[in-house]
Amino acid sequence: MKKRSEFLAVRRGEKRRGRLFLLEVLDRADDAPPRFGLTVTKKVGNAAVRNRIRRRLKEATRVHAGGDMSTGNDYVIVGRREVLAVPFDDLKRELSRRIRGAR
Repeated sequence: MKKRSEFLAVRRGEKRRGRLFLLEVLDRADDAPPRFGLTVTKKVGNAAVRNRIRRRLKEATRVHAGGDMSTGNDYVIVGRREVLAVPFDDLKRELSRRIRGAR
């Protein structure tokens, strides 16, 4: 997802909170492939820190959690600073668990 309007639309959906990130999920009620977007607010840190968080989340989604996404859904991952402190395997597991809907 790239457009601000798409990100804002997902805010109407379900919110799955965790210590590493907030996952927002919106069911579009169609059979299109899943879409996802990443965002990290300026409160988290400077541009270098935000980009590192974004890169870790993007890679965890690409190699592990992307297959857990359901068709017809939009996902927005709001990263937190804690993403940098955890081992990558733990990040992948937590992201996959949240996407599947487990609490």
